[in-house]
Amino acid sequence: MLKSVNKKPQILFCDEFLLAVDKPAGMLSIPDRYDAEAPVILSLLEKTYGKLFVVHRIDKDTSGVLLFARNQGTHKALNALFHSRAIEKSYLALVRGRTEEDEWSCDLPLLADADKLHRSIVDKRRGKDSLSRFETVERYEEYSLVRARPETGRTHQVRVHCAASGYPIVADPLYGDGKPLFLSKIKRGWRGDSFEERPLLARTALHAEILTLAHPENGNALTLTAPLPKDMKAAVAQLGKLTYS
Repeated sequence: MLKSVNKKPQILFCDEFLLAVDKPAGMLSIPDRYDAEAPVILSLLEKTYGKLFVVHRIDKDTSGVLLFARNQGTHKALNALFHSRAIEKSYLALVRGRTEEDEWSCDLPLLADADKLHRSIVDKRRGKDSLSRFETVERYEEYSLVRARPETGRTHQVRVHCAASGYPIVADPLYGDGKPLFLSKIKRGWRGDSFEERPLLARTALHAEILTLAHPENGNALTLTAPLPKDMKAAVAQLGKLTYS
């Protein structure tokens, strides 16, 4: 997991109703009693933009689009849009394993905070209905880049459904093996210094790529897009170079 954050959140959209940012990996969306020392993006942004209202969250080690309301009326309207599934979310995930299908879905019900590690688990009796749709973006020798479109918003949904599909997300400490991705592990004949090598990717390889919605005030279509961050971009580039035919 990331220990520190050097990158500041980039503003993707801002008006008197909404604030959308590209959250760096390693920052909490809101304060968390289990990780009191981690930087919190809500607290940071409120120093500049005043009171903000949380409408959704993304995990600490997930990067990408995060949306806030700037007043109570907008907060209520956005909550209604999320509840009715009128807001579309798209994630990019680098997963272990070469996907067999171009597209698939996972509808396993999920029970949140189900063990001492606060993981969500598949529970067909007590779990809440959950649905994620996946498509393969690129295949590598032992990895794949996939796009996930969760239609529900359960805790850790994309991470659990990726793992349940047989493709755990790279470096995911809760639903995968948690191991960073090193060039030395994927490149045949690598001749670097194993003691000096830094990982290509050391955090859960998940990025909230796109959020699409109708602006709650004027109804205009709004597509918020966060570019793939440096660590995932570097990992994908190296895997692309090393793909064997």
